[in-house]
Amino acid sequence: MDTLKDRVAIITGAGRGVGRATARLFAQEGAHAVHFGRTASHLAEAISDIARAGGQALSIVGDVSREADVDALFQQVMDSYGRVDILVNCAGIVAVRPFVEMDVSTWDAVMAVNLRGTFLCCLKAFQLMAVQQHGVIINFSSLSGVKGVEKFPGLSAYNVSKSGVAGLTEILAVEGQPYNIRVCAVSPGAVDTEMLRQAAPHLKAGMTPGDMAEIVLFLAGDSGRMLSGSNIEIFSNR
Repeated sequence: MDTLKDRVAIITGAGRGVGRATARLFAQEGAHAVHFGRTASHLAEAISDIARAGGQALSIVGDVSREADVDALFQQVMDSYGRVDILVNCAGIVAVRPFVEMDVSTWDAVMAVNLRGTFLCCLKAFQLMAVQQHGVIINFSSLSGVKGVEKFPGLSAYNVSKSGVAGLTEILAVEGQPYNIRVCAVSPGAVDTEMLRQAAPHLKAGMTPGDMAEIVLFLAGDSGRMLSGSNIEIFSNR
C-alpha cells in the first residue's frame, strides 16, 4: 500500500532488537528511516542490511538521555529532509535489581533512558510536528508498566519507567489533537530480544522483533489513524 512512502521516520534504539526490525521494515515500505542509537557498530550493521535491500536510511549516533544528542539528531534530520513525519521511541534499557538492594545510580540510569529519553525525543518531535500540523509518535511502554499484569521481582525501575511512558503518551495524545499529531503506545509482553534474556530469561518469547515491527507499521500508517491515545497491550503466545 506504500503508506509510508517518502515519509521521514526517526527510530530510536535502532541498532538492534525491535528498533532495528522496525527501521528495516519502514525502509522496505519506502520511508526515509533515520536510525538513532548509542552503538555505532550496531547502527552500521543495520544500515548495511537496508542498503543491500535497496532501501534508504540515515544513521546518527547518540544517547536519547542526553538533551544535546537529541537536539543534534533532530537538527540533522531537519537539515537532511526538512521535516519529521514519524517518531518511534524504541530505545530502552533494563536493570535487574531487588528493591532492597536498589541504588540511586541504577534507578536514575533506567529512568534516564526509558522515560527522560522518551520525553526528550517526544518534545522535539512534538514542537516540529506542531508547526507542520501533522505527525505520528509511537512510544514503547511494556506490559511491565500496565496495572494488573503479573510483575517480576527486580524490575521496579523498569516497571515505573514504562508506566511513565504510558502516562506521557496519554496526555500527548490529548495535546496533539489541535495540531493533527497522533500519539499512541504499545505495551508488548515477551519479545525475543537481548533485553528479555537479560530481564527475564525464564520467559518464553511470544513474538519476534519482526512481529512487533509489523504492529508498529500499522500504527504509523494511515490505517492506525483512529488509535491516537491508545496503549496497545500485546499478550502474545505462540
